Amino acid sequence: MILDKFRLNGKTALVTGSATGIGRAIAIALAEAGADVACHCRKPGDAAETVAACKAAGRSSVEVSGDMSDRTVPSRVVDEVVSKLGKIDILINNAGMIRRSAAVDYSEDDWATVIEVNLSSVFRLAQAAGRHMIAQGSGKIVNIASLLSFQGGITVPAYTASKSGVAGLTKALANEWAKSNITVNAIAPGYIATNNTAALQSDETRNRQILERIPAGRWGDPDDIAGAAVFLSSAASDYMNGHILVVDGGWMGR
Repeated sequence: MILDKFRLNGKTALVTGSATGIGRAIAIALAEAGADVACHCRKPGDAAETVAACKAAGRSSVEVSGDMSDRTVPSRVVDEVVSKLGKIDILINNAGMIRRSAAVDYSEDDWATVIEVNLSSVFRLAQAAGRHMIAQGSGKIVNIASLLSFQGGITVPAYTASKSGVAGLTKALANEWAKSNITVNAIAPGYIATNNTAALQSDETRNRQILERIPAGRWGDPDDIAGAAVFLSSAASDYMNGHILVVDGGWMGR
């Protein structure tokens, strides 16, 4: 039956940045699809509600924490997941941040921090999880890219650079690891109502401009991304590799 290909029974997933927003929605959806889920957050305790929701779906779930701007954290988090849940079959690289400023005024610190969290930690997490996946002969990695993997954006130079890098990294890892039965894909969410987009939502002019361009006529909800994540984490997507899946209410087609 085709729906069986979407089930994640027996799989173990790590979702970074799962305390709120897209990460929380994905973590819960993976649990509802049958996976045990490690819920990452920056500070201990922040993902407690997500863990509880995953357990309510009948799955095992644990919290792992750490600041992804610290380059030692990604490998430690992956090791902790394997220690607590026994293995890692699925990695959702969702943790990210945004800092806004005109390019001429953009600080070195802001640039370095955004690149570290949004791009370098994605590589380090994939590298650490990839070692386990190669050893076990299978795995699914889903990176969270952005519409700014394709476009330039305004006053977010580091974010755009990082998300463009995520798209390229996705393809590079897919090329290397396909032979090990590992797929590496990405989701590029459109304008989703989360903490990262709060500034745009509260700007009356930008909010109106954004809604005027989206054919769906609304901001996306984190749950709108969850189905794509389950698909890319499941056997239903086994022949999809190195792809950037846009989920944007029609923005890019406008």
